[in-house]
Amino acid sequence: MILYDYKRAPNPRRVRIFLAEKNINIEIRNVDLMNQENIKEDFLKINPLGTVPFLQIEDGIGIAESIAICRYFEEKYPEPALMGKDPIEKAQIEMWQRLIEFKGIFPAGEAFRNKAEGFKDRAVAGPVKIEQIPELIERGEILINYFFKFINARLSKSEYVGGKSFSIADISAYIAIDFASWIKLVPDESHGSLNEWLEKIKLRDSINA
Repeated sequence: MILYDYKRAPNPRRVRIFLAEKNINIEIRNVDLMNQENIKEDFLKINPLGTVPFLQIEDGIGIAESIAICRYFEEKYPEPALMGKDPIEKAQIEMWQRLIEFKGIFPAGEAFRNKAEGFKDRAVAGPVKIEQIPELIERGEILINYFFKFINARLSKSEYVGGKSFSIADISAYIAIDFASWIKLVPDESHGSLNEWLEKIKLRDSINA
């Protein structure tokens, strides 16, 4: 079993934090996104989507997409539960996880990939060439600032994003906020509950995975 990774990228980091929380050790191989190794023939034979993370379970069997990979490990190693313990908790964590992706991770990625010079003609992950659209930078920044308020409101009522326990929703929220910092957007002092939560999350050993 091999996890294809890129240390700096947000989505592979989600998987590494998830694995660290479960104390799972597997082989990890770096794919150099900056040198476009992910869209070269050798890697495309492994993952035709040209994205990381990618979990190769065995020849011809693999899983793309960070949350799908986490789901595989959740089913294989259910403790500690990071995707919920009962139907209600599982549904609530999944709800928050999806909201974080749509309201935080996607806008941050959209703003970053349409802004960074290194992603000219690569505004969408993968081998297909897509030109940058400058207007999407402004929209992404607006949505990220809304996301900060959205998550701050949630954390003013809940110890963790998904409920009473640390979960994949917290991992994704942390990654979204860190990703936003790449374009110099960070929660300000008005986001008190969010900033308190951030300081708590930063103390977890898994965050440095």
